[in-house]
Amino acid sequence: MIASTIALYFYTKNLLKNEVEEELFSTEARIESAIKINDISFSLPPVIEVVEVKELEELFLKDTLIYDPSQNEDEVFRELSTFKRINGKNYRITVRNLVVESKDILIAIDVSYFIIILLVFLFLFYSNVEGNRKLWFPFFKNLEAMKNFSVKSEKQIVLVDSDILEFQELSNEISLLTNKVQDDYQNLKQLTEDVSHEMQTPLAIMQAKIENIINTNKIDDDQYKLFSSLQKDIQRLKQLIKRLTLLTKIENNQFINIDKVDIAASLGKTIQNFKELFNLEIGFQYKHPLFVSMDPYLVEVLCNNLISNAVKHDVKKDEILVSCSHNSMIISNSGEKQIENPEKLFNRFYRESKSNQSTGLGLAIVKKICDLYGFEISYKFHDARHIFTVNFRI
Repeated sequence: MIASTIALYFYTKNLLKNEVEEELFSTEARIESAIKINDISFSLPPVIEVVEVKELEELFLKDTLIYDPSQNEDEVFRELSTFKRINGKNYRITVRNLVVESKDILIAIDVSYFIIILLVFLFLFYSNVEGNRKLWFPFFKNLEAMKNFSVKSEKQIVLVDSDILEFQELSNEISLLTNKVQDDYQNLKQLTEDVSHEMQTPLAIMQAKIENIINTNKIDDDQYKLFSSLQKDIQRLKQLIKRLTLLTKIENNQFINIDKVDIAASLGKTIQNFKELFNLEIGFQYKHPLFVSMDPYLVEVLCNNLISNAVKHDVKKDEILVSCSHNSMIISNSGEKQIENPEKLFNRFYRESKSNQSTGLGLAIVKKICDLYGFEISYKFHDARHIFTVNFRI
């Protein structure tokens, strides 16, 4: 655009110059013809001057400045001076014509090019924006649908068709993939539920038969220890299945019974149950109720798992401390050293203790419950105590 502007400037300037000179020659020819016919010489200074001279010379063209009274300034004129012998007399015929100044030409070209560039820019910008919007609309619409997609939902993903071949192929592949993922998830969910349900019955039968053998047959101490160990393993397996089923239900968001529940009251009941079962010292402090909106059953699970975890890992058998504030609860128990990998503490089946009493799922369930309701759970080791804090963000 810059190069064409420069070229246009010189081309226009040269064109106007040629036009002015052509007009000068035309005017000079008319004056010469008039003198020949009428033998009259006339002048209109400074535009036309006809003067008799002694000798003839070569014509010449030049630019000259002449004062313009209408503009009160000097203007550039193009001047043509020719020498002719007419009717036996020598004449110098001078014709002048006002020329367009270079500054005016440059301003006109710059303004016109600026307007053209602006219009072209606006047109291209609008056309590109609108074109890209229409072109990419199916892509971004489908991207939004993918962001909102969940394997837990039974609804299939709804995608927008596109005239672009690549976008349409992508939509088709996404539809096939999400449908397969949903089917696989539902099949896995159903398998987990079926296995959990079906395993409860044979485990209960096995446990009943072992109890029957112990009660109805004379067995020695070694046999009694063996059967007792089997009972504990069966009970642990039942507990494991129960907790895995609970985790699956939490992940599937199957607990939809939301109610205002007093965490402090639920903690009090759980603490009383543990005191009766294990004859423990559990200190409980709270000043006022702590109401939270969540499923009542999950409140019991949350409190039970945290206190159970404290009981199982209270190595020094010191007092377990539980407290409630206006928006959080804290459970702490004694410990010999800090947990080596606290970042893995809430992972499934992670256990630093080799105790058979733990399934490695209690804290994972606690973390899932907190994530479900937007609570924040944290762990720290301070003054030889393991401290768990749940912030309810009320």
